[in-house]
Amino acid sequence: MRKYVAGTGIIGAVLSGISLLRGANEQPFTWRVALQWVSWGITFALAIGTMLDIRAASRGRTVAPDSPIHGKESRYFRPGALKR
Repeated sequence: MRKYVAGTGIIGAVLSGISLLRGANEQPFTWRVALQWVSWGITFALAIGTMLDIRAASRGRTVAPDSPIHGKESRYFRPGALKR
C-alpha cells in the first residue's frame, strides 16, 4: 500500500492542498478561491482513482475503459498478487 500512497499524483495533490490551506488565511473567500478548492478536489479524486486502477490491474482485474491505464494492465500485473 505504501507504493500507492507515495505515488507522485497523491504527493502532488497533498502538497497543493497544503499550499491552498496556507494561502486561505491571507485572502478572502471568493469564487476564485472556491474554484481552486474544487480543482484540488478533482485532482485528488483522480489521483485516488488512478491508484485504485493500478491496484486492480496488479491483481489481474480489468479496469474501466476511461482509465488512463486501460490497455496497459499487463504492465502492472503481478502473478503472485491476490485476486480478491
